[in-house]
Order: sequence, then C-alpha cells, then structure tokens
Amino acid sequence: MTTPSNDKPIHPPERPTVALTMGDVAGVGPEVIARAWTDPALHALCRPLVIGSAAVLRRAFDLAGLDVRVQEIDRPEDAESSPTTAPCLDPPGSARVEDVLPARVDARAGRAAHDYLNYAIDLALKGRIDAITTLPLNKESLHLAGIRHPGHTEILADRCGTPDHAMMLYLAADRNSARAPIRPGLGVVHVTLHMALRDVFDAITVDSVAAKIRLADRALRPLTAGRRPKIAVSSLNPHAGENGLFGDEEVTIIRPAVDLTRAEGFDVSGPLPNDTLYINALSGAFDAVVAMYHDQGHIALKTAGFRRGVNVTLGLPIVRTSVAHGTAFDIAWQGTADPSSLIEAVRVAAQIVAASRSD
Repeated sequence: MTTPSNDKPIHPPERPTVALTMGDVAGVGPEVIARAWTDPALHALCRPLVIGSAAVLRRAFDLAGLDVRVQEIDRPEDAESSPTTAPCLDPPGSARVEDVLPARVDARAGRAAHDYLNYAIDLALKGRIDAITTLPLNKESLHLAGIRHPGHTEILADRCGTPDHAMMLYLAADRNSARAPIRPGLGVVHVTLHMALRDVFDAITVDSVAAKIRLADRALRPLTAGRRPKIAVSSLNPHAGENGLFGDEEVTIIRPAVDLTRAEGFDVSGPLPNDTLYINALSGAFDAVVAMYHDQGHIALKTAGFRRGVNVTLGLPIVRTSVAHGTAFDIAWQGTADPSSLIEAVRVAAQIVAASRSD
C-alpha cells in the first residue's frame, strides 16, 4: 500500500490530533465512530479524524440517524473536524470495502483494516498525527487476507520495529460514580498475549517478566501524575504455587524477576495469588498488575468495567490506544453499538500525549 508523503509535521498547541482507524468494516467499528462523533467530549479531548472508507462512514452516520458531513481528505493537515464534520482519509491503494456485508468474515475487510492501521502508523511516525486510537479488527478476516500477524499489537510492533512491547488493558476511572475515584484507573500489562495456553509456560522467563514490570512503570507514569506506580505481579499457578506444591514458576521465575526490579527501584510486589489480587487492585492498592497471560488480566478488568476498558500498546515510539471490545458481529450494523470505550480510549491517548509534551 502507499505510505503518506513526508509533509511538515503538525503540533497543535492544545488538543492532540488523533486518528481513529475504522478497523473491520463488517463489525461495530464504523457505528462506534459515528455515535462517538457528536459527543462533545470527543472534540474537547482531541482533533479527531477517521482513517477508513468514507462510503462506509456515511452509511454509519445514516444508521445512527446523525446529520454529519463526511469530509474526504488526502492529508491529515486538511482535516476540518467538528461535531458536524468528520474528516475521513481513505489510504491510496487500500482494499475497497463498500460491498462488504455486515457481520461477515471477509478478506477485503481484513486487508482494509490492515491498510488503515499501517497508514496511521506511518503518519504517527512522521509526526503528522499525535496518536492513533483503533477500532476492532477481525483476526479471521486478517488471516483470510494473508496477513500473518494475529492482531493490532503485533502489526504495530512490526511496523514500528519494536521487539520489546506489551499490551496494557487499562480500566479508566468511573466518571459516573457518586464518589471520587481512588485512583485514575488500573492497568494490566501482559507477559504473554496471543498464544495458546500450552505455550505460555515456555514464554515466561525472568527477563520477560522483569521487562513487563519496567514497561508497566513507564506506561503508568503519564496516568499517575508522574509518581512511581505501585505494581503487583500475578502468580501463574493456583495459590501462587504454594511454595512449589502446585508448580515452581513462582519460586524460580516470577519472584526472582520481582526481586530484580525491586532492587532497581521499582515499587513492585509479588507474586500474588491471582484469585484475590484484583480485589485489592480494584480497591486502589495498586496502579498496575503484571499478568502472566491474556485471560488472566482481561477477564478481571472486563468484568469490573467493560465499557471503561482501554487497550494501550506499550514500548512503541508512537501513542496507540484502542477500544477494549471486539468486532461484535452479533450486534454489528444493528444500531445498538456503544461508543463509551472509544471516548475513554481517546481520553487516555490525550493524557499520554500531554504527558509526553511536558517531559
């Protein structure tokens, strides 16, 4: 696909420019963008633009019953973003998706989602946008399109040339709560991510656990007003292994990684039994949890606050956040999509950009 031209970088003095990548057009992504677009919070947080199909975006606004003009642009610098105007950049050479059916696995949709993301990455690397917030893609559609990466995180890491990376699932503070939140939110960083459970044990090492502790500390700084985050490290085995009775990974791998990073000055505890860890973390005892595998962190945070969940890719030279839900084919293009996670994802992106500007 064609990469963006190297025009003069943009650095807006107040709100960051955030590109919303449409993701898989057969899923809820286009409607989520449409429903978020008229929310004043979105435009207070950033100057948004969409990277995706203008035709699909128009159809999403029609579905939502919203009178919003889609402005087709060739450069992010030309965007005229407002609650009534949605700039949309369809990358040159990207797959055509106007005829993709809703809620269907389609190689064209997988290829287009890949094209939208890569184009946004290139814009961010050139400094022409400040951050990327992604809508969900479908892994089966990616596979049908011949793309070897299983998801956003791996595509981002490859395109940015970043081997040391991780995904953080971040639970934003409940802004509808009657009481003030104890902390800005809770982040979960995963040592392993998209792999079979049978492969997890081989992928967990002292170095891999220690690396994620360091990434968690760095990632949470912009979200904790610069103070050192309190990090909990999860166990792998039931009851943290019971000193080797149910497995020795806690003794031979996880605890040495905790001891190593604590000696480096990190505020880290563990390994802690996973069945009680999140009760304390969600009560404010910790700012971040380092989980050993995907579901260990995802189930807890999504149960606690699905609509407030945000994905953040750590270790990249660019800022990328994402909604915490998938393509939701079961409700796609039915007029019921919820934009809450997208607003929170943009909020977190804006916070990270603001913190980087103040460094």
